[in-house]
Amino acid sequence: MQAIILAAGMGKRLGEYTYDNTKCMLEVNGVRLIDRALETLHEIGVSRVVLVVGYKGQNVKDYVGTDYKGTPIVYVDNPVYEKTNNIYSLYLAKDYMLEEDTLLLESDLVYEPSVVKKLLDDPSPNIALVDKYESWMDGTVVTIDEENRITRFIDKNRFKFEEIKNYYKTVNIYKFSKAFSAKYYVPFLTAYSTALGNNEYYEQVLRVILHLHDAPLKALPLTGEVWYEIDDVQDLDIASGMFAPTEDEHYAAISLRYGGYWRYPQMLDFCYLVNPYFPPQRMIDEIKASFETLMREYPSGMRVNSLLASKNFSVKQDYIVVGNGAAELIKALMENWTGKLGNVLPTFEEYPNRRDKENLVQFIPKTIGFKYTADDLIQFFADKEIDTLLLINPDNPSGNYIPFNDLIKLIDWTREKGISFVLDESFVDFADVKGQFTLFDNAILSDNPHLVVVKSISKSYGVPGFRLGVLASGNTEMIAKLKKEVAIWNINSFGEFYMQIYEKYHKDYIKACDAFREERDLFLAELKEIPYLEVYDSQANYFLCRVTDKFTSHELALQLLKHNILIKDCGSKKAFNGGNYIRLAVRNRKDNHYLTETLKNL
Repeated sequence: MQAIILAAGMGKRLGEYTYDNTKCMLEVNGVRLIDRALETLHEIGVSRVVLVVGYKGQNVKDYVGTDYKGTPIVYVDNPVYEKTNNIYSLYLAKDYMLEEDTLLLESDLVYEPSVVKKLLDDPSPNIALVDKYESWMDGTVVTIDEENRITRFIDKNRFKFEEIKNYYKTVNIYKFSKAFSAKYYVPFLTAYSTALGNNEYYEQVLRVILHLHDAPLKALPLTGEVWYEIDDVQDLDIASGMFAPTEDEHYAAISLRYGGYWRYPQMLDFCYLVNPYFPPQRMIDEIKASFETLMREYPSGMRVNSLLASKNFSVKQDYIVVGNGAAELIKALMENWTGKLGNVLPTFEEYPNRRDKENLVQFIPKTIGFKYTADDLIQFFADKEIDTLLLINPDNPSGNYIPFNDLIKLIDWTREKGISFVLDESFVDFADVKGQFTLFDNAILSDNPHLVVVKSISKSYGVPGFRLGVLASGNTEMIAKLKKEVAIWNINSFGEFYMQIYEKYHKDYIKACDAFREERDLFLAELKEIPYLEVYDSQANYFLCRVTDKFTSHELALQLLKHNILIKDCGSKKAFNGGNYIRLAVRNRKDNHYLTETLKNL
């Protein structure tokens, strides 16, 4: 078994990274792609490696030489690499395919050695390695039947997004027997190149061969083995995280993305906090039906979007401002307010991080699970000089909840003390309470202009991609100022449309929150069965847990990432003092059960 690596391309989309070198010389975490490929091929014992080079080909020859740890390296030159595609590169190497069974690989891939070994271990002599299609993938896809026979090769022109559930992406790693190459591939490759030119892709030849009734080519789907194709700088960034050399670096690279985890389709994100039961499918379908219009049209400005928010939250239009996520409003608010900020730790750090340490007065509960009451806050801050009191309710990450009547007590106390009161109730819709629970109330806001209420629509409404948040206050001068300071088009058309149609789905939202609370109870019961976790009750959509045995919080996070589960390691956050705490988001029944079963099996 020999290997042919196609490495003639220029890799223009990688910019400066391939300005003076070819793609296969690209480094991922300090290791060149060509070194990764050659090491894997050497380990499986190929007889030789045929490298087809073109752009900066001499660099590859000088770097690799004529053997790799005893495995012979031979070169094929593509002198017209800038005018041709990979079909011509393979055409130039076709005679080698007639001499031995062949592994065919492209040079811009990074993969676990198990990817190639899976191909070799399969008894079928002619295989196209494939993976279930995901949004980050680009290039040729196929459909397969129950016996993994390829039924169609689908190029970009025939690709239909409505059929992606049936698609598999070719990994661009193939196994061809010498007989298959001699009888099918090389003759058809020669004919195709001669008749249709060399500015095509070698998969086109496979598509032609597929029409023959006796073509012995099968697909081999991957089952979780990790690979990635690097075409641009974003691909390089993602691949660097996926193939980090240590578990610590892998976890750090993933965590520092702060979202965008849809690029890791196999990973279950128990870190970020959204409602798994809203929006309903009908609402999603309505947004899809208007997609093209929303994409092509400008959104309305702040005046209209404030009107929509005032309708949805039943407050006056001049009491509310809409943000590009709550983060935009938090930034604008904290930059406008001076003085000392009093807050609880541990908490959501977006607010206190916008204050200098000398302007922070922080209360750390000494109770189990960091629980506290309104009276605790009043007692602690009674003799402290603060200008603003900040409260996240329910708090993050503790899930601590202060009931509505006690919030009114805090509002009255701060008013009497001349202190501004900022309440973030992004998670309050998850609380299991009866009666009024929100401070988005005209009477309360009007009577208490020192009160500011913030809400992230991402969390409980399940639409973080729309980037929506609202801030309300009876201090109309402050609201008017914030409206001027954020961009007039700070909300895109998708976010505006969501606010426009939300009212029709309000009953669905109430049902979704009820379903969520039921799931939270089930999840809590399962988590409490884990012997090395101490789980604290929560009124939010997450649980704070202390790791009491077996692992540190960081070790547990690393162990779970091996199972494609991302959790929040709180051990390094303020107030935990190095304690082994983690935070687990509440997802749907299937995902939550998978997590608890994984925790039991560790």
